[in-house]
Amino acid sequence: MPVKTSRKISTSRKTSSPQRQKLVYSERWDLSHLAEKPVERFEILLGEIEAKVVQFEAARGQLSPTMDTSHFHPLLTLSEDITAASSKIGAYAYLWFSENTKDLAARSFKTKVEERLTALQNRLVFFDLWWQSVDEDNARRLMTGTGTLRYHLETIRRFQPHTLSEPEEKIVNIKNITGRSAIHSLYDVVTNAFTFTLTINGKRKTMTREELTSYLRHGQGRLREDAYRELYRVYADQHDLLGEIYKTLVNDWKAENLQLRRFVSPIATRNLGNDIPDAAVTSLLKVCQKNANIFQDYFRIKARLCKIKPMSRYHIYAPHRTAQKSYRYQDAVRMVLEAYRGFSPRLADLAEQVVHERHIDARARPGKIGGAYCYSVVPNMTPYVLLNFTGEARDIATMAHELGHAVHGMLAEKHSMFTFHSTLPLAETASVFGERILSDALMNQERDKKVRQGLLLNQLDDIYATVLRQSYFVQFENQAHEMIGQGATVKDLAKTYLAEVRQQFGKGIKVSEEFQWEWLTIPHIFASPFYCYAYSFGNLLVLALYRMYQKEGAAFVPKYLELLSTGGSEAPQTILAKVGVDMAAEDFWQSGFDTIREMVDQLELTL
Repeated sequence: MPVKTSRKISTSRKTSSPQRQKLVYSERWDLSHLAEKPVERFEILLGEIEAKVVQFEAARGQLSPTMDTSHFHPLLTLSEDITAASSKIGAYAYLWFSENTKDLAARSFKTKVEERLTALQNRLVFFDLWWQSVDEDNARRLMTGTGTLRYHLETIRRFQPHTLSEPEEKIVNIKNITGRSAIHSLYDVVTNAFTFTLTINGKRKTMTREELTSYLRHGQGRLREDAYRELYRVYADQHDLLGEIYKTLVNDWKAENLQLRRFVSPIATRNLGNDIPDAAVTSLLKVCQKNANIFQDYFRIKARLCKIKPMSRYHIYAPHRTAQKSYRYQDAVRMVLEAYRGFSPRLADLAEQVVHERHIDARARPGKIGGAYCYSVVPNMTPYVLLNFTGEARDIATMAHELGHAVHGMLAEKHSMFTFHSTLPLAETASVFGERILSDALMNQERDKKVRQGLLLNQLDDIYATVLRQSYFVQFENQAHEMIGQGATVKDLAKTYLAEVRQQFGKGIKVSEEFQWEWLTIPHIFASPFYCYAYSFGNLLVLALYRMYQKEGAAFVPKYLELLSTGGSEAPQTILAKVGVDMAAEDFWQSGFDTIREMVDQLELTL
């Protein structure tokens, strides 16, 4: 299943240019492209996959380090076919569940799909284990001519020191469906059923979390404070349940990855999956913490601009004093597509294809899964994008972000099922770049000083939320995993989280007690431990790339599109080295913060 904003998809299907067709602004997606009547035809679809699994199993006796490449390469093609077919039915199950997590039929189907696909996947475990055992010379020989699949094969071998025996791997796979995946689904079901009550203009209104979130950025300070208090009141009321869910997930992560797979630390598991050296992640987090003062200065400047006194954590997302607008969905789509087209017509055409083919589910609804994501399925299918659009300006940025994920994978269509999407840190490159394209386009169109000031505030708010805030989530996770291993309670974790937040904001910005429960509201911390540094990585990388674009102009665009077209077919270090980036160097990450400092200084000059 996908995590928020982490998956992308490419397309090789040829359609007439969306520019020549009337754009349909559908606000619900069409899942029929994934499979024909997948619920009714489930056994037939699974039977087709199983037939290919049986064919793959039959080749087990032929596996040998000295086997001919003419026998080895067809097995890779068959493996791709199995994975693609499984991905389609798995995608349908998760997307249907996302529409309404309270839908009992969708939940039941999702569970059934996961269980059956896991059982089939378990029958293929032998291949990865055999491939990891092949000697280096024969491995190089067999990989000759595999093209875009080569990095996938190298990735399998990268996990060799942490791979268990075949029976153990099968047990872990089964356990993850009935254990980790089930516990995480419970978190989704519980939290997506939460309702919140807020008094607006003297009337009490019940709303979803997505609706409540809009008030965290409301023009009235009292409503911002009330919205935060209500958000954390509801989560705090369930802190025992949610806290135990989190502790269970952390203990499961520890049992599998540290005790069984022998990783040196909880975060090392994520780093290997991302193919990012531990040292690079350590460097990134260190530089983020060192530069917390930049955002402390920013929020003090913002307090003066927005006439907030005293400044507190309640008000960091306070809007500028310019009038707040509500946007129609179709206008938001046009704004994003126009911004993309100003940078690259190719990107705009691909993004428009997602809209035209009705692969976006846009509106917030009760029971719908929160946040936003773009789902990878297969390289020959247009992406599916989930939004929770409420008409705010921020929702337009989210749309630009998710469509960035989509076009990233679509540009990587030439690669295999296993390598067309990037590892997590680079997967955020196109999405964050898309937001920068949108922000820059809006800034260039605007001449009013106050409106430009507001746009700069919005940019810095978003950079804070996606760089510093995300890095502190990971710092908390590092501590939480260690603390839980030592028997910490949920309240111990809350106390530690509050101390981290207060350190992040410094003495000049008050952080109230209820923010100790903020971590319970962050789905990534539950679903994908240590995922969040990908946002810090991606955003700081984009700041550097965008500076290159500003210097080079149109000459930069082909290089950028080529970077995206690489997908996940090479190691992140290799991909970034082509554009002169050393991810392990603190100076590189610092250059991103230097750009942020320039933006803060620019804002201060407008006082």
